Parts: sequence; C-alpha cells; structure tokens
Amino acid sequence: MEKKNCNPKETSSQKASDKNHLTWKNSLLKDIDFYLVTDSGLSKKGTLSDVKESVEAGCKIVQYREKCKSTGEMIDKAAEIKKICSGRAIFLINDRIDVSLAVDADGVHIGQDDMPVETARKILGANKIIGLTVHNVDEAIKAEKSGADYVGLGSIFDTSTKKDAGKGIGPASIREVRNAIKIPVVAIGGINKENCRSVIENGADSLVAISAVVCSDDVKKETREFIDIIREIKGTGSSK
Repeated sequence: MEKKNCNPKETSSQKASDKNHLTWKNSLLKDIDFYLVTDSGLSKKGTLSDVKESVEAGCKIVQYREKCKSTGEMIDKAAEIKKICSGRAIFLINDRIDVSLAVDADGVHIGQDDMPVETARKILGANKIIGLTVHNVDEAIKAEKSGADYVGLGSIFDTSTKKDAGKGIGPASIREVRNAIKIPVVAIGGINKENCRSVIENGADSLVAISAVVCSDDVKKETREFIDIIREIKGTGSSK
C-alpha cells in the first residue's frame, strides 16, 4: 500500500528550506576567493588559531584536513572550527563524511580515490557542498556531471605539502578546465604570492596556498594579502 503524506505543510516547509539553503550555497560559492585548507603538521600556531585568523581576514571557505587524529578527536576539533566559521565561512571536512555528518558541517571535499560523488550526495543530501579533486579536463567534466559543487584542480605547481600530488600541471591547465565546466574551479598545489596572479588570471575562482599561510607567523596578514591580490585581479575590491 502506498504511504500517504500526512503533513503536507511540513513537506512544503522543508522544500522551501532546502531551496533557500541551495541558494545560500550557490551564492557563497560564487564569492569565494582565498580557500583555507588546514594542516596541523605545518601549522605554527595550531589549527584553531589558523582558522580564526584566516576567517577574521576575510576567508570565506575553510577545509579541515587531518590525517593523524582519531575520529573522536576530529569531531571535537571540527565542532570548534564550525563555531568559528558559523555565519562567516563555508566549513568543509576533507574526506571524512562521517565527521561532516557528526558536526553538521557545510559539506565535504573528497578525492578521486574516495567515495563517488553520487554516493556522497545520497548520504549528505542536496543542500550540502561536495568538492572533488581533479587533475585534468576529463575528470573535471565528469565531476560536474556527477553533481560536484566545485572542483579542486591541481597540483598547479610542484608542491611538497602533498607527497602524492605529482608534477605540477601548470596554470594554463586552469583555463582549459575553466572553459569546459560551469562550476567553480579552485586551484591548489605549490601556490604562493609570487605565482598566484597567473592562477587567477587563467580563470581560477579561488586558490589554496597551504604552506604559504599556515607556516607563517601572521596567518591573518598572509590571508588578507592573498585575498587582496585575488580581488584586485577579479576587480572586486580589497579585504579591508
């Protein structure tokens, strides 16, 4: 027997809520510039301090990436990061969908060898953000078709931060991907203030610069300087 809906008002309200959240999600993704990815192994002041300073500087998207802590420790840390990001920045968890669910983060960022985007979407729902790492145009097109909200393209330059990143694909590859898909393109890998202009000029919507920021003595200053460079090239004003 078909089960009938006994509360149409609740269903209508839920649909409206989901639509509003999707609008919020898409709006925020259009505004991202500097993208913070945490690294407790490289950080000088600790993950929470890095997130706080970067968000205060104007960072609008934060990814909590942690490979060396237990699930319980990650959940505790993620809950604290969520408080810092609340109402100010998108908060994503790297790889760990279980941790994202536990703290009700804004979504996840996953890699090519992780859970398929379609499966992650079934678990997380339509109103959560899913980013996918890609290395070329074909992977980017597939990511968009599978329902990813944005792609993380790299490694753009050679990097020591991620051991399995391989040789840099070069900033010109960003333009190829940008021309092939409509969802945002986040560039990552070996990016610093000396080469970041070429990244944005080639069409990246946002960029990640892990060691250039979390290894610094002043995360807020470094974040702000990256944001100002990005916004100058995009013509969207400064972070001040």
